[in-house]
Amino acid sequence: MTNHLRRLLAEFILFITEFAIVLAIGVLGVAGFLAISREVFDQDAATFDADAFRWTQRLFGSEQKQWVEAITFFASRNFIVVAALAVILYFLVLRRHRWYTLMVPVVALGGITLNIALKGLYQRPRPLLPLTSASGLSFPSGHAMISACFYGLLIYLVYTHVRQHKVLRWGLIAMLVLLITLIGLTRIYLRVHYATDVLAGILAGISWLLIAIPLLRRLEGVIKKRFRNDPQLAEKQAL
Repeated sequence: MTNHLRRLLAEFILFITEFAIVLAIGVLGVAGFLAISREVFDQDAATFDADAFRWTQRLFGSEQKQWVEAITFFASRNFIVVAALAVILYFLVLRRHRWYTLMVPVVALGGITLNIALKGLYQRPRPLLPLTSASGLSFPSGHAMISACFYGLLIYLVYTHVRQHKVLRWGLIAMLVLLITLIGLTRIYLRVHYATDVLAGILAGISWLLIAIPLLRRLEGVIKKRFRNDPQLAEKQAL
């Protein structure tokens, strides 16, 4: 077998493996979300949610409200908008990767839109006696879903681009995973969401991410191929 064939075979095996992993995670995410939503509809999750409230109180303590609110701020819409603009400018000006400037708003705005639609579908009220102000419906958690979408996208970008420095790469990924987890826990601690809201939000966010990224990558490939086959379009794009 020639080196060229070996390389093609290795690339094919890698593609199939990555596709199978992404598909499995996506299916599990959707299945998990539907299972949680069924428990919520049947009101079978009350004990689990109550235990989660008590557990987060023991975890963070009764005097940690300001610190907790600082963590949950990192998934607020105001912060996500500023952070998304910063990522867009980075790829537009420094890296000159225009497709990532499209990927960021599509993932973020798509996640927000999907969350609003799901909240309207399930119509679950928020928990009683919250520790901070919150409005709107409860299921799934918007903070958890948006953090899974946005910081999950950052995990993808770090995994894709930070290849030479493995310690930095996996350190950043671990920090982003920890941030997503802490944001979800703080929403439970503040009693603005049930634990089932948070779990469903994270699963929905991951599922949307696994749908949006492959579709955008596919669209990028189709359009780039069209530009390669049409020199006039490529010249206009360069201008």
